[in-house]
Amino acid sequence: MAKTATVEQRVLRRAQAHAATRGSILESARRVAAREGARDLSLRAVAAEAGFAPAALYGYFRNKDELLLALAADDLTSLARAMRGSVAGLAGAGAVALELLRGTETMAAASAALTVTPDNSKLNDAERLFNGRLIGALKALSDASGLPSDSRESQCDVVLVAASLVGLALLARSGRLKTLGFTPEEMIARLESRFRGA
Repeated sequence: MAKTATVEQRVLRRAQAHAATRGSILESARRVAAREGARDLSLRAVAAEAGFAPAALYGYFRNKDELLLALAADDLTSLARAMRGSVAGLAGAGAVALELLRGTETMAAASAALTVTPDNSKLNDAERLFNGRLIGALKALSDASGLPSDSRESQCDVVLVAASLVGLALLARSGRLKTLGFTPEEMIARLESRFRGA
């Protein structure tokens, strides 16, 4: 019995150490992405930032795509948490979402890493994690904004609002929204007026 407990403790410590190292690699990747851009992220640069040999990263991420998806999944978790804590209504949730999305390019970079398949059975673990976090962020947007999600039609509205916010973030990040003569607040107010009666 004592031997089983010791083995279980060792397995638990190994899992905790693996998770801590993975977290450290993700933090290093986030710093590299902030400095060099998420699209130009390389495993070699992340390994150097984390203080590892490049080959050591393959024990945690199979390739750059998995690393980008893990970063984007973390960003989706932060996004969902921030929207849940925002002032109620689409304007509050939208403003929080837009601010977070403007500050990161991992979502755009990760979109190229997603596999396009007719059925989800061929998705890898990183893609399944990303999809789960995306659903969580959509649910948080629905809850925080007061948009219902009890029917296929209302779920479609939530996805349309989310897609609009992502598009607005890209336009704002690149300066194009300002060039077009619009403010983020004006666009979010328009979104709210369009979907409030949904």
